[in-house]
Amino acid sequence: MISVSRLYCDTIHPSDILRYGRKAGSLPSHLLHYSQDKKPVVVYNCTQQCNLNCVHCYSQSSSKTVPRDELTTTEAKKLLDDLAAFGSPVVLFSGGEPLMRHDIFELLAYAVSKGLRAVLSTNGTLITAQAAQQLKAAKVSYVGVSLDGMETINDAFRGAPGAFQRALTGIRTCIAEGIKVGLRFTINKRNIVDLENIFQLLEQEQIPRVCFYHLVYAGRGSQLIDEALPLETTRAVVDKILDCTLDLYRRGYPKEVLTVDNHCDGPYIYLRMLHEQHPRAEDVYQLLQYNGGNSSGIGIGCVSWDGAVHPDQFWRHYALGNVRQRPFSAIWTDLSEPLLAKLKDRKAYLQGRCTQCRWLNICNGNFRVRAEAVTGNVWAWDPACYLTDEEIGL
Repeated sequence: MISVSRLYCDTIHPSDILRYGRKAGSLPSHLLHYSQDKKPVVVYNCTQQCNLNCVHCYSQSSSKTVPRDELTTTEAKKLLDDLAAFGSPVVLFSGGEPLMRHDIFELLAYAVSKGLRAVLSTNGTLITAQAAQQLKAAKVSYVGVSLDGMETINDAFRGAPGAFQRALTGIRTCIAEGIKVGLRFTINKRNIVDLENIFQLLEQEQIPRVCFYHLVYAGRGSQLIDEALPLETTRAVVDKILDCTLDLYRRGYPKEVLTVDNHCDGPYIYLRMLHEQHPRAEDVYQLLQYNGGNSSGIGIGCVSWDGAVHPDQFWRHYALGNVRQRPFSAIWTDLSEPLLAKLKDRKAYLQGRCTQCRWLNICNGNFRVRAEAVTGNVWAWDPACYLTDEEIGL
């Protein structure tokens, strides 16, 4: 996760992190990815049920999915107890569509009661006035609503006419209830034409936050490798995101803008700031070092609806264990698990361009799932890295 707005628009400094001692338990949520003692933010895919049919769904959920082998309410609360005791700062309830789980509001409230920050990742179409009131009562920290374009593109992407308008209604309902809400946009060939429109939507609807996700080839998303952007286009898209973010900031409409799932965005922003002779370039480099790059198996983890534990939400083909047999905390710290041990200290195992890259300390090898999906080798260089040989120091 790269905070474009805070890095590029001069709203964060290294001292902002250092005064908290870089401790995950002390840092506010927007600074957690700079912590030194990275406790995992856990994505809990609490159900595989969904009312939509998104073409890029990493959990392969759909409107035809029926509940199967989900953790019970008691089992889910036991998981939350363990995460709270372990020191995980955030639990992100996802799916499928988490609002289709019968006890979702109970689990959200329970997580908060245990001192966890509860975040909801949703398609937004089921956020009625009553649901928003329940989310507020549960003290949810944030609601992220997936929109992958404006109406025509989004509805085609989601396989459901009317999904955009229903999601927009859900966003407006959250705002009316005083719930922090933002957009989640997965970048691909189909929707980059709507990039500037998304920024206009932020301004028009007074939406405070947007996360731009680079496409990861997992689940149904593994069938979309051809939908991934050419590397030069990705660079242009990142530049457009930076330009639009700065434009809003300068016009007095600052928004929280992040990019996710491609950690070469960090070096790219730094290089652009050097080219622009930006006075904060070296501060940004320090912050990127604190960030540390890809955190799969370190600062991000995943628990599936059936209790399986994964290094991140995209690594569904590999389970580290199951919380029905052992607590998440025990699984996460068991370095006898070979993949987990290597992910936690991966630099010695990386191959190809990564081994000679001068940005390795602020990228950490980028996404291993994407490398494996394209090359069959989990330690190969990430094919979505758009930095040139010259830029990485070859």
